[in-house]
Amino acid sequence: MTQHLPALRFSIAPMLDWTDRHCRYFHRQLTREALLYTEMVTTGAIIHGKGDYLAWSQEEQPVALQLGGSDPAALAQCARLAEARGYSEVNLNVGCPSDRVQNGRFGACLMGEAALVADCVKAMRDQLSIPVTVKTRIGIDEQDSYEFLCDFIRQVSEQGGCETFIIHARKAWLSGLSPKENREIPPLDYARVYQLKRDFPHLTMSINGGVKSLEEARTHLQHVDGVMMGREAYQNPGILAQVDRELFGSSQPAVDSVAVVRAMYPYIERELANGTYLGHITRHMLGLFQGIPGARQWRRYLSENAHKPGASIETVEQALALVADRVTATA
Repeated sequence: MTQHLPALRFSIAPMLDWTDRHCRYFHRQLTREALLYTEMVTTGAIIHGKGDYLAWSQEEQPVALQLGGSDPAALAQCARLAEARGYSEVNLNVGCPSDRVQNGRFGACLMGEAALVADCVKAMRDQLSIPVTVKTRIGIDEQDSYEFLCDFIRQVSEQGGCETFIIHARKAWLSGLSPKENREIPPLDYARVYQLKRDFPHLTMSINGGVKSLEEARTHLQHVDGVMMGREAYQNPGILAQVDRELFGSSQPAVDSVAVVRAMYPYIERELANGTYLGHITRHMLGLFQGIPGARQWRRYLSENAHKPGASIETVEQALALVADRVTATA
């Protein structure tokens, strides 16, 4: 067996427009162990963009950068920058099915070009000491046989040297379905990912797609090395408070949601001082109290007020007052 990335046992998926640096800092207050991922960042944005697309806080560690691209040299250049900035892993996106991504010749369409993916991975691995991983689907369009999937994994692992794959247990339709529909309509096939792990026992395999509870995660971990949770972790972030105890064997008490909000205050104050709008941070926190009396008032107050000029820590405190006295701290 390859040496597993310890945090890969449970990770939070890279989600475009969702898992930005503010989201990751917030999620890190809930779990110290889970591996966090950036949104997908294209090589073009990093090399030619005017902003700092690699910005992150050391407090987020361990965190992985997900790259989008298909030019081995450009990917290697960006991967070197990522390692120099302190990222724990570089992940190549071979799963996103959007038209914009296909037009750039990266994402899920690369499943049909296994030799190119292998070249991309090898170019990055030759430059790095941190892991290079691949996130992919189980198939694309009519290329959805198990043999096709095995050929892809075999080529990318043997020729590219990739030792770790995150498998979204759905195929992707490259035309006819939106990215959102591609996350919901193609049926999940967990059994195929389990079989893949049995057939490639020397590779590290993490499963992704439709995971809604830590109980489901534990079931998957009987068959694969890791579980990646996406939308549920974002929309119901309180679930992350139990990850360290339930999946990593931590003896530390689960964090209290109210304490998590207040733990964000120094970060929020620092970001506000740098010109960040409060709503850019608190939008990731809206689902924290899901299922708790007062949760709706918390969401509504922040949604209506966090974007206003002058919104501050006091705005968050006022929202917290609507729910805090109803929350029972979790031991």
